[in-house]
Amino acid sequence: MAGYTREVARRVFAQEFRESDLTYKDGDDQYAPQYLLTPTGARVNRIFIIGTLVEKEDIGSDSEYWRGRVIDPTGSFMIYAGQYQPEAAQILAECETPAFVAIVGKPSTYTTGEGDVLTSVRPESIFVVDGQTRDLWVVDAAKNTLARLKELDGDSPDAVKTKEYYNPDVKHYYAMVSQALKSLKETL
Repeated sequence: MAGYTREVARRVFAQEFRESDLTYKDGDDQYAPQYLLTPTGARVNRIFIIGTLVEKEDIGSDSEYWRGRVIDPTGSFMIYAGQYQPEAAQILAECETPAFVAIVGKPSTYTTGEGDVLTSVRPESIFVVDGQTRDLWVVDAAKNTLARLKELDGDSPDAVKTKEYYNPDVKHYYAMVSQALKSLKETL
């Protein structure tokens, strides 16, 4: 696998992540990466989030399978870790709630019988962090989101696909960024 590089872990707020439901493969090869395209045009194969782990539960029947809920200023992410993510599952098992956590993982989608798409994250790694690190992530995620919103005016393949599929209300996402940044001022 010479020349293999990992995908960049995208910074996406929970609200936008939950509103995402377009998945596609980049190529026909069985090993082609799968992406989740978000309403602001983030092409997500890996995601980087920091938020507050507010609840966790072992929902496994035969072996440990952990479900957790991590909140950021815009909403919550559901995370799932089990035997294929042993380090992440161990951190979830040992971590006290509430705690600030940094997570790098893969986006996952599930379509219900009613046709609703539920998003979650399968963590590759989880680290307990401090409040200042969480605040820096909020600022970084805001900058990334604003840059993607500006790129939607262009004609890149991701911008075109985003506009065709989602027809996003950019004011909605500017308001989301504003809400996230405002939450930082309220905590000072």
